[in-house]
Amino acid sequence: MDKEGGFVNRPPLLDGSNYENWKSRMSAFLKSIDSKTWKAVLKVWEHPMTLDADGKRTDALKPEEEWTAVEDELTLGNSKALNALFNGVDKTMFRLIKQCTVAKDAWEILQTAHEGTTKVKRAKIQLLTTKFENLKMLEDDSIQDYHLNILDIANFFESLGEKIYDEKLVRKILRSLPKRFDMKVTAVEEAHDISSLKVDELIESLQGNHENDEDMSESLALIGRQFKNIFKRFDRRSRPNGQNIRPNIDNQPSKEKMARSDEKKSQYKGVQCHECEGYGHIRT
Repeated sequence: MDKEGGFVNRPPLLDGSNYENWKSRMSAFLKSIDSKTWKAVLKVWEHPMTLDADGKRTDALKPEEEWTAVEDELTLGNSKALNALFNGVDKTMFRLIKQCTVAKDAWEILQTAHEGTTKVKRAKIQLLTTKFENLKMLEDDSIQDYHLNILDIANFFESLGEKIYDEKLVRKILRSLPKRFDMKVTAVEEAHDISSLKVDELIESLQGNHENDEDMSESLALIGRQFKNIFKRFDRRSRPNGQNIRPNIDNQPSKEKMARSDEKKSQYKGVQCHECEGYGHIRT
């Protein structure tokens, strides 16, 4: 398996260059353990404290043997989350969180190290927004490639806490396709409600139409090739011994030549031979 994970029972590995993907995978991994493990990175776990006679919390740590069932479950959730985080980072990243005893603290340290402070995050979102608005499908790109580019940007937004919904993604894709998709875009807009259309449904529709067009072009090309081959075979069969038996137009007498010949014939037709009494010739 690659270093980003892939095992169901092993957390993905953060190496400092793959935080966006790691965050999504680690979130899913923590949730797959149980709900309390995932909540441990959302809410700060606190060590149980002793209570005084009035039931008020003191500054003394409560002995583990006196913990209630609820306190045991919360502590176990924090321990599972912290263990997953410790085993889901490389040695360099582990140095940032090795002193943590609270899973939420470790999670936020890693988040700040890669996403920056609120000010830095806003700047990243602004740059990402500009990139998203300027993104267009190139003439040589396939629908699948462009779909992946769109999803990558959407995932970056989500890692920064900004969710891009399907309607916005669908409208972005439709208005950024090359001109060769104009008819398909019109067909999609007429056949679907864009506000409720899913990205996957749009890609499937565009990809299906594109494949149909390619099949039609290939079929027409095949018919053309077959017709050409038939014509060649017919042409060869019409030539005895490989010769062209079609009349040679260049060797045929022209109308002018034929007219002159008829004129000569008409001139000789009036001359009668005195020996045989025929026409067209005379006896010397």
